[in-house]
Amino acid sequence: MIKRPKFVSPDYLLIDELLSEEHKLIRQSARDWLSLHVEPIIEEYAQRAECPVHLIPGMGAQGFFGPFIPTEYGGGGLDYIGYGLIMQEIERVDSGIRSMCSVQSSLVMYPIYQYGTEEQKRKYLPKLATGEWMGCFGLTEPNFGSNPGGMVTHFKDMGDYYLLNGSKMWISNAPFAQIAIVWAKDENGRIKGLIVERGMEGFSTPEIHGKWSLRASATGELVFDNVRVPKENLLPHVDGLKGPLSCLDSARYGIAWGAIGAAMDCYVTALNYAKERIQFDKPIAQYQLQQKKLAEMITEITKAQLLALRVGQLRNEGKATSAMISMAKRNNVEIALNIAREARQILGGMGIMGDYPIMRHMTNLESVITYEGTHDIHLLITGLDITGLNAFK
Repeated sequence: MIKRPKFVSPDYLLIDELLSEEHKLIRQSARDWLSLHVEPIIEEYAQRAECPVHLIPGMGAQGFFGPFIPTEYGGGGLDYIGYGLIMQEIERVDSGIRSMCSVQSSLVMYPIYQYGTEEQKRKYLPKLATGEWMGCFGLTEPNFGSNPGGMVTHFKDMGDYYLLNGSKMWISNAPFAQIAIVWAKDENGRIKGLIVERGMEGFSTPEIHGKWSLRASATGELVFDNVRVPKENLLPHVDGLKGPLSCLDSARYGIAWGAIGAAMDCYVTALNYAKERIQFDKPIAQYQLQQKKLAEMITEITKAQLLALRVGQLRNEGKATSAMISMAKRNNVEIALNIAREARQILGGMGIMGDYPIMRHMTNLESVITYEGTHDIHLLITGLDITGLNAFK
């Protein structure tokens, strides 16, 4: 591997001046840990298509799981800007690792905290915060992705327990998760959340192989064949699609920040390379076309930073709507993917090599632009919000 210079965040409009000292400390702490423990090994794990699960205890100790969950349940007690900055730093290193943390924080711990009983919070959240237990989130099905309300996974009330049947697809963390937050329909067709634990008879998590994207993240299926789920494992304080969609809001918000990290890494890599690569007796950074690429990259990163920061401020105040979060997720992932592609061109042939992170970021972002609501679906969410007219029906 080519030794890369120490990373310094691009900050063209001095946005750091809008952050608190605590926010900057949180970011630096995450960056230092990731630079020491993850950056040196991530390319090797991605090449092998293996998730570095040995990092999980360290990530838990670092506070990467449930940063916004109150400290009384083992979380970090941070605000949403602190959470976003952590996601940004993690995705700067790898989207797959950020996916693992997003799922744990926003799709597993968040619903237990928001919709669970006090007993459920005490039982699960502290272990999830440390990484002793990992979780996954079962919403997407083989035939229902953008239309989760069409799900066929269902459960029946059997008196002493619920009997769960069905399957879920494209589930991050599934192969090694101890618990799954599963969204399924009851006998009245209402969507409810269930906490399904590994070891329950009839519950299996076959791993999905052959991915060209998120190769350092473990992805699998969830299969439920007459699984007996104790009644105390139902999340009682939510009903309908509101439950899973509110979890997705939290995850999408983290992605909006995370994608900036990937974009920054590609930009900084391309900028450094362009200043060092000599062609026709001068660095390629001196040519107009390369300057155009780099100038557009930093412009889009700066706009994305401001968008994420403002949505974070609104989320802290309880004012961020689902549509606002959709806009941030869609925009920031799109600019990150475009920047990765342009950065790859600046590096020429070296851009496809594992010596640099760009191709890994690019292929990872092809998943990020699709999951947690596809690129097109987020556009229609904005369209619905501004017109009041539903394009989904």
